Amino acid sequence: MHGYVRVGSAVPKLSVGDCIYNAKEIIDIIKLANLEGVKIIVFPELCITGYTCGDLFLQTTLLRGAESALNSILEATKDIDMLIFLGMPILADNQIFNSAVSIYRGNIKAVIPKIFLPNTSEFSEKRWFASATDLISKEIKLCGQDIPIDSNIIFECPNIENLKIGVEICQDLWTVIPPSSYQVLHGANIIFNLSASTELAGKDKFRKSMILSHSSRLTAGYVYSSAGMTESTTDLVFGGHSIICDNGTLLEEGKRFSKESTFIYSDIDISLLFSTRLNEKTSFVEQLRVSDQKNFKKILIDIENMNDFKIKREISKTPFLPLKNQHYEEECKNILNIQYASLAKRILHVNIDKTVIAVSGGLDSTLALFCTVEAYKFLGIDLKNIIGITMPGFGTTNRTYHNAKKLLELLGVTSKEISIKAACLQHFKDIGHDVNNHDITYENTQARERTQILMDIANMENGIVIGTGDLSEAALGFSTYNGDHMSMYNVNGGIPKTLVKELLNFISNSNIYCNELTDVVKDILGTPVSPELLPPENTGEIKQKTEEIVGSYELNDFYLYHVVKNRFEPKKIIFLAKNAFGDKYSETELTDRLKTFYKRFFTQQFKRSCMPDGAKIVDISLSPRGDFKMPSDASYNTWLNELKG
Repeated sequence: MHGYVRVGSAVPKLSVGDCIYNAKEIIDIIKLANLEGVKIIVFPELCITGYTCGDLFLQTTLLRGAESALNSILEATKDIDMLIFLGMPILADNQIFNSAVSIYRGNIKAVIPKIFLPNTSEFSEKRWFASATDLISKEIKLCGQDIPIDSNIIFECPNIENLKIGVEICQDLWTVIPPSSYQVLHGANIIFNLSASTELAGKDKFRKSMILSHSSRLTAGYVYSSAGMTESTTDLVFGGHSIICDNGTLLEEGKRFSKESTFIYSDIDISLLFSTRLNEKTSFVEQLRVSDQKNFKKILIDIENMNDFKIKREISKTPFLPLKNQHYEEECKNILNIQYASLAKRILHVNIDKTVIAVSGGLDSTLALFCTVEAYKFLGIDLKNIIGITMPGFGTTNRTYHNAKKLLELLGVTSKEISIKAACLQHFKDIGHDVNNHDITYENTQARERTQILMDIANMENGIVIGTGDLSEAALGFSTYNGDHMSMYNVNGGIPKTLVKELLNFISNSNIYCNELTDVVKDILGTPVSPELLPPENTGEIKQKTEEIVGSYELNDFYLYHVVKNRFEPKKIIFLAKNAFGDKYSETELTDRLKTFYKRFFTQQFKRSCMPDGAKIVDISLSPRGDFKMPSDASYNTWLNELKG
């Protein structure tokens, strides 16, 4: 449903060599996983016998016992809609293969032998097993069924769009070019690994890091299950490490060193993996051209699609924000560093030391001013060369006016005040516009007058105008064309509104600036977002509130992230929003706001087609010179029609 598939990783409690006991534990976990809606599950390497059987693997009694146990698992799962990967020794071509056996609804679908057999230090697999490269047969008989046996197999599920599955076994992952690398080049987007990785001091962290980085490199889901502590401890200890990750993001990690069976599950986003690969197709297609060509056998599995469900993974309400964890402060500082470094480079390039910036007492101009100050400190330029201009107009409130003046004073930059009222009144007279008609002309006249003042002073001072409009405003087109839409360099163009707030919140709670200055920032954070182009209420409070016009910025930024970065379809975005925000918004409100987002996003592209320079800072950019290229006259009807269905 909506491109998700529920996967599981299980570590059963084992009795080494007791295949009947082990089968019972495996069956119990499969039934539990089925109750949770799991569609694909992986168990550890050689889990039916136990990995630590040693020379017992050469006993035909154990091999027959493993096949008998597999038979009991097939019988117990014949009515379960789940693809299951189990580890067991397989006899073929007068050799024994350490193999993954795939089963579905009581049928064995394929046997995948291990390719790379570790045979150093604590491992001696070549003593008992042959590599998949030693296979002669392409088919074997197992539990009375004729089964393909091959290391080059990809499972496809026609009922779940784009789902393709690859399998590798333990050591295969640790090689220079793991088999999964070839599998993803041929379309696999989830890899399942049956493993028996020993526990050594620090190995768990290295193993986890390797799995996450490999998943990211493959742009794939990776589901890992390793043998648990009920394996033999004659010479080694196994911890039962289980991991589920998605394109480098850890979704679930199981508890190690459990004396009982453990099981974890989560939902992997197939549609996102597919979309990401489409966007980065050269990484896959071009690599395939230069890599060794392999012939992969396709096995079809008719797993049923999932019904509507509560997703088993966290969907962030604020996908652009740094996580509130131990790295939060470092991440905020890094974003601010990127921002001011971009401006510092531009100042160096144009060889000027004067900048002009409009300071309104709102969020965006405050962040842009701090960025400019930090760039000047970095370059060693006198802060007085920053010219901060307040330009009170018909909608300016005392609150924002005084906050703007205080900011300029406390930061130690040059402060100028130029009222735009007289110039706008003259302009209304010149064009024959009624000053009492508070329409779009009334608003845009003020915005363009302010921009003219900034540009002219920049000319007078041999400086550049610093833009303050943010990424969210660019997405929604919430700016005046050739007014606040324009500047000579925009330091906020790569930062969405929710992140603007978060960065200012970080500044206000840090010890970077004096308490008096951070108090001003806190008051700015508490001020409603507004362009202040309409006269205030009789009480002096802001009348024109942006979020009453375009909707809340937390929703708009959520939509921006999933529309542009993930390229999701409208219905999936609504599904994600419902999971992320819960009961905060009704489905009707979510849908109406998404419709508004699409309409504004499409119709306002002409402004983005000529937006000023500004660095990309988060995962997306709307610059036509960078990430996002879109015609200015494209229609939004196809997207809105999907929301009607």
